[in-house]
Amino acid sequence: MTEFSPLSRRKFLVAVSATAAGSILLKGCLGNPPDTASSPASSPGASPVASVKAGEEPEVTTAKLGYLPIVESAPIIIAKEKGFFAKYGMVDLKVDKQANWGAARDNVKIGSAGGGIDGGQWQMPMPYLISEGLITDNTKIPMYVLAQLNTQGNGIAIANKHIGKGIGLKLNEQVAFFNNLKSGGARFKAAYTFPRSNQDFWIRYWLAAGGIDPDTEVELLTVPTAQTVADMKRGAMDAFSTGDPWPNRIVADKIGFVAALTAEIWKAHPEEYLAIRKDWVDKHPKATRAILKGIMEAQQWCDNFDNRAELAKILSKREYFNVPENVLLEPLMGKYNLGERTIDDKSMAVLYWKDSKGSVSYPYKSHDLWFLTESVRWGFLPKETLTNAKTLIDQVNREDIWKQAAQEMGIAAADIPTSTSRGVEEFFDGIKFDPANPQAYLDSLKIKKV
Repeated sequence: MTEFSPLSRRKFLVAVSATAAGSILLKGCLGNPPDTASSPASSPGASPVASVKAGEEPEVTTAKLGYLPIVESAPIIIAKEKGFFAKYGMVDLKVDKQANWGAARDNVKIGSAGGGIDGGQWQMPMPYLISEGLITDNTKIPMYVLAQLNTQGNGIAIANKHIGKGIGLKLNEQVAFFNNLKSGGARFKAAYTFPRSNQDFWIRYWLAAGGIDPDTEVELLTVPTAQTVADMKRGAMDAFSTGDPWPNRIVADKIGFVAALTAEIWKAHPEEYLAIRKDWVDKHPKATRAILKGIMEAQQWCDNFDNRAELAKILSKREYFNVPENVLLEPLMGKYNLGERTIDDKSMAVLYWKDSKGSVSYPYKSHDLWFLTESVRWGFLPKETLTNAKTLIDQVNREDIWKQAAQEMGIAAADIPTSTSRGVEEFFDGIKFDPANPQAYLDSLKIKKV
């Protein structure tokens, strides 16, 4: 990457002007009238125009962010497609589809200088595991968590052979079903896209809440997102925990049904995050804030349900998700055909900017603590992790950078959280997580490793 010299600054200003003009023309073609003077914070979806203030010009105009083809990545893709990155000076930023989470991990390890990526979309607590070298062959690659990309938008799909057997949100009456499968030598096979992270945690929580030990009563598998439909179709798994549009695709293709949405397991739960290598952020603080501003404006655009038809059209493109628009649009609108039941509720859809509990984008440290506590619950991290959790979270979670970027772009003070904790969280089975006392949460759980 090239440093931001006076010459490159002139090129940058020319590029931004060109981008702004092209964006206004494009917006007119799409049937949306150009906006008059208004702040990006108050007008989601506004035409990208040059708005880099003096002193906020990014040190570089490029970076490379990775993403996976699930709805969590929408803010990254939209910030690129709608010109929001360019609006804040990142005119050459690249978004790069990753084959799977393992590939994303490997690519951030080598960084963009080595042909990889600087950061991007991550399941939690992957940024912590990468920072500590726990999934990078003991090579520590310090990361910064900068924003939460979304909430909700995930589901647990079940193969059609189990339809009508009472496999739903609550499994308390189905313990015998799982036991019979196990005793018959055909344990229930449950898959997720990457171990020891979000989608693994959702399926574990769901099973354990129903009295089923995920480590002894079922067989857990790792399957790449794009392989989901084919593997369930050929009978390689009984359940799959993943993000939209894949659960809906499984139902649409009449391969399976959806037992539970993660929005039902934990309303307004933390989902996936924007995280970038520490060395890149430390070297490019203004460029980092420019990326955040582009992401935040994209999140506001994505959260406007009037834009969701266009969002489905963009995400469905071959270079992004490569799926039919209709498979994306209905869940984006909160319309879920779960196979055995339906949901029509926008509050249950994937959300990007605000939810029933306030900010989606702001990275609450209390949520990071839950992911670390859940990691301890299942034996993925040692018990001592909780003793040192605050120090570790303060090193990785840079909510202060999010706040600075939000203030620079004019986000209303009411939309900038004043506490790093969202407070007590409650799950569908009545269990509560108080970030002030994570040990009490662990003590309340019947099924655990710790």
